[in-house]
Amino acid sequence: MKQSYYVFSNGHIKRKDNSLQLCREDGMNKDIPIERVKDIYIFSEMTLNTKLLDFLAQNGVMVHFFNYYEFYTGSFCPREKHVSGSLLVKQVEHYTDNEKRMQIAREFIAGAYDNIYRNLRYYNARGKDLSSYMDEIKVLSTHIPYCKDVQELMGIEGNIRKIYYSAWDTIIDVEIDFEKRTKRPPDNMINTLISFVNSIIYTKVLSEIYKTQANPTISYLHEPSVKRFSLALDVAEIFKPLLADRLIFSLLNKKIIDENDFDKDVDCIRMKDSVAKKIMEALDAKLKTSIKHRTLNREVSYNHLIRLEVYKLIKHVMGADTYKAFRIWW
Repeated sequence: MKQSYYVFSNGHIKRKDNSLQLCREDGMNKDIPIERVKDIYIFSEMTLNTKLLDFLAQNGVMVHFFNYYEFYTGSFCPREKHVSGSLLVKQVEHYTDNEKRMQIAREFIAGAYDNIYRNLRYYNARGKDLSSYMDEIKVLSTHIPYCKDVQELMGIEGNIRKIYYSAWDTIIDVEIDFEKRTKRPPDNMINTLISFVNSIIYTKVLSEIYKTQANPTISYLHEPSVKRFSLALDVAEIFKPLLADRLIFSLLNKKIIDENDFDKDVDCIRMKDSVAKKIMEALDAKLKTSIKHRTLNREVSYNHLIRLEVYKLIKHVMGADTYKAFRIWW
């Protein structure tokens, strides 16, 4: 079975026969058969060469890079093998036609809202009084179907998340001092965790999009850009409440991570390497977990749910079905 590999030690990666060889500075080497590699995440200083990149491209292996502060910096994406000119035309058509674009964009936000609401309802049922937050975002959600453009829709989404984040002080059992969401740079433990985990969800979604014929640069909620794969941002909105937020709640409430796992570095809060490892281990375990899919009537992993979401979007733009965003049903 293919899996993701995470590199935290400095050194270099090279091709060795039909395997990857990870060569660490301390002399510890590891050989990984290429058929086992789904994608690679690099959190350290690693040297690569074009021979290796060609080998990775031949085998469809993506590499995601993070800098010293664990900020996502970019991805190496192999040449697309699953291409479809007719699908690309339809994707662009649904972007350039405002009503078609808004139909998809509204559904992305409606799905994200429902999953946020489920999170609040989950913790409210477990003794945390979150009813006022639930009521506030429910009122805001009633405006989603009537938004006429993406800017208006993003405004509603921003207000929903602002109220949602204000509830985190109640959801999380430790003192977090979480007044507002800041990204560049994150100024406290919670903002650092959100930025890091959200970027990982983005790369997980991107990896799944590349396994389909969808073009990752044509998006509907976020504006297409030359510097990002914006469709991954769209789809990630749906899964962040389930995968990113619930992971953060669990890690903090179970005291797997605390303030001692972070260092203050000038104007930025930096996670220690051990924290990134804990997060990746916990997220991988979650993504491999299977649930009984209500429509397919079979067990599917959380990881596969992401790809299914992309397939649903493809069916929509090709006119085979109407897109309905994934909703937590448990």
